[in-house]
Amino acid sequence: MDDLELLRREFDAEDGSFLIQLRCDLHWDQQAFSRLEQAMRRVCAEQETNERLDRWLVEGFWYMADFVPSHTSHPNFPRPEQPQYYEAAIERLHDLQNWFVTGRSPYLATYTWPDL
Repeated sequence: MDDLELLRREFDAEDGSFLIQLRCDLHWDQQAFSRLEQAMRRVCAEQETNERLDRWLVEGFWYMADFVPSHTSHPNFPRPEQPQYYEAAIERLHDLQNWFVTGRSPYLATYTWPDL
């Protein structure tokens, strides 16, 4: 599956997606999140020079950066990992949203994105 297809499935909250598990099952699937954020990074890099962006992609990046922190900040949302993991993941979503919309990575070209 290519990155755009993966993002469409994720942003549409299809079965097995990170978003559907988060929303309906109250489960943060770390592997699904990693696949999602890595695809988002690759799409950011591919789209950097585009002057026009597809609305569904813009909406998806916005929704992820807005909904995920809001939904998971509820005191009853299960958080079995260390708080630093969730903080880093939320920061990653905001960084990706910024990169996608502005066309400029918030980091130097030599920056290595750490695995989450």
